[in-house]
Amino acid sequence: MSQTIDIAVVGASDEVGKTLVELFGERDFPVGNLFLLGDPESAGESLPFRGKNLRVRDVADFDFSQVSLVFFVAGEALTRSYAPRAEAAGCSLLDVTGALDAQRAPSAVPEANGLAIEALNLPVQLSSPSPVAIALSVVLAPLRQLVELQRVTVSACLAVSSRGREGVSELARQTTELLNLRPLEPRLFDRQIAFNLLAQVEACDAHGHGSLEKRLAGELKQLLDLPRLAVSSTFIQAPVFFGDSLSVSIIAEEPLDMAAVRQILGTAPGVELLEDDYPTATGDAVGQDVVYVGRVRGGLDDPHELNLWIASDNVRKGAALNVLQLAELLIKHYP
Repeated sequence: MSQTIDIAVVGASDEVGKTLVELFGERDFPVGNLFLLGDPESAGESLPFRGKNLRVRDVADFDFSQVSLVFFVAGEALTRSYAPRAEAAGCSLLDVTGALDAQRAPSAVPEANGLAIEALNLPVQLSSPSPVAIALSVVLAPLRQLVELQRVTVSACLAVSSRGREGVSELARQTTELLNLRPLEPRLFDRQIAFNLLAQVEACDAHGHGSLEKRLAGELKQLLDLPRLAVSSTFIQAPVFFGDSLSVSIIAEEPLDMAAVRQILGTAPGVELLEDDYPTATGDAVGQDVVYVGRVRGGLDDPHELNLWIASDNVRKGAALNVLQLAELLIKHYP
């Protein structure tokens, strides 16, 4: 690619932002001028890029007319505050926070619905869905060649990095306190997370559902183009720094041919199938660009049932890489 693109990354000093900047170099993305932006607390930090250290600037002082593409990779608050300014400047927006309107900024995963990008008009607004939705759609999209999916049930064990670097720091601090026999004082989480599992990751609505669980249902239906798909999920906070692990049960309209299921998963883009084994987040998925699948088996009593175990790097594959792959598709179709 001969052309270069001037880019801003809002939230550059968080885990996803750091990984995204690393991937610019690894994948030889045609970056022209790169502006690293963040809130006042992160302003002044620096990140290495192409042999230099680039300083993070306060996003409040940035003129978005200097760039044509903006990545929003911090919290929803920063996206809601500054996406209108970037849009007014004529920038294309790529967001991982879920803060943009779903109608104007549809969710996309290249392995699932990447062709949908071709129907959009510049400047583009796209959402990179939640890490759980990305992992699930990468695995479920190829299965649609075999069967019609009716229901997906998932128990998602989220790494603490889903809460950013504050989550990583909190788990490290709690672990140190417990191992040194000091009194534990939960801060970011409402109770002990070290050596523990929390049955929800956020406050729930009157019906007991969290916003991330509801977000997953909407994203999966859109990514797989299955508006009537039934989605049931439980998000669990796990004492793991990086890497999500998912227990998934699928009900299909037709009986499943397990040999065909394994064959199609074994050749699907973005999927690494472990035959007769199972992956782990720390042992397999962290730092990798694929979604790992194992424990592939049918139901005990229902020939329409398929059960899977999925492990994926929530920061790399589940956020930074996916949003960068969307940018690669954009420059391919809109040179």
